[in-house]
Amino acid sequence: MKIWLCICLFIFGISTFTAQGIDKEKLLEYYESQRYADAAQYLQSIYPEDTKDIKALTQMAYCYMMSGKLSEAEKNYIKVNAAEPNNIPVLFSLAHINSRRGNGTKAKTYLLQIIQLDSLNFNAYRQLAGFGDTAEARLNYLKKANTLNRTDPDVAYDLSATYRELKQYQQAYDILKTAIDADEGNFTLQLAQLPLANQLGKYKEVIETGEKLVKEKADANVINEMGQAYFYLKEYKRCADVFKTLEDLGIQNEGTLYYMALSYRELKEYDKATEYAKKTIEEGISNHTALYYIALAGIYEKKNQFSEALEAYKRGLMFNNSSAIYYHLGLLFEFNLKQPKNAVTYYNLYLKNKPDQDKEKEQIAYAKARITALTSKT
Repeated sequence: MKIWLCICLFIFGISTFTAQGIDKEKLLEYYESQRYADAAQYLQSIYPEDTKDIKALTQMAYCYMMSGKLSEAEKNYIKVNAAEPNNIPVLFSLAHINSRRGNGTKAKTYLLQIIQLDSLNFNAYRQLAGFGDTAEARLNYLKKANTLNRTDPDVAYDLSATYRELKQYQQAYDILKTAIDADEGNFTLQLAQLPLANQLGKYKEVIETGEKLVKEKADANVINEMGQAYFYLKEYKRCADVFKTLEDLGIQNEGTLYYMALSYRELKEYDKATEYAKKTIEEGISNHTALYYIALAGIYEKKNQFSEALEAYKRGLMFNNSSAIYYHLGLLFEFNLKQPKNAVTYYNLYLKNKPDQDKEKEQIAYAKARITALTSKT
């Protein structure tokens, strides 16, 4: 459809040519067969280098642009722009050419000219967002474009991604919801919304949407989000089963294995929990490794394997001086290993490690109380 529309416009453009010797049928043949370079060369052979014929310059510029000869296209469009300033289609073409040539600064300049001429130009705002170096720089242009057309899927997707980058999850979710309501069959938007729904605690919605999406395609990202939702709904068996499908496909990662370990722990299948906690650690050493060792140590404690738990906690400290590990070591030494002096040592290390005063208020108070109680006994 777009090709035939362009052909019709080109035919109209040909009909306006007044230069002597123009073979309109030849031009039309070039255009219909998409031989844009030949069309440009033919027009160039008819018109002099210094022609001021706007229609001819515009046609040559367009043909050069379509044939990939961007420098020639730009030269002709600049001539048109000089003769007829503030021509929005010409400014868009110049922005497009400079964008393709990697000159973002010039492209942005042309787009800014467009919105000065037309403050409600949706496409200009949408394209300007692409030249933002930061999320904050992209946000204003995307918000404006989205205001002009709330159901455009590309803008909704990009704006939602920007909000998500800024950790504004509710806004990101709401933007996608509006676009999805207008196009319920848009699976790309629904897939983008799943992690946001999980982040906002909409776990049942994640399951419902996920089940629809996997019927179309067994996407690993969908399965991953569903697995997390099952975990937070405390449906641990379904969580483990869902993530097992990823493992069977060989596309597991440390996150999926971690959820499996925790799920099996909650199901009191401690041998499997241990197996998957170890697999989590083996999958990759990362910033979360200390957390994984805490999980493994907790499983060992459930199995009354206290020496193994102690070893796991100490291994965790090799990766991160985690205040949580010091706290758990204090509990382990006090209640399971019956070593109060060591318990006091680790409670003190916990407090010295500056735990979060708001999030760990109860643990801080407990550690202080136990230090006082245990010290008074010695």
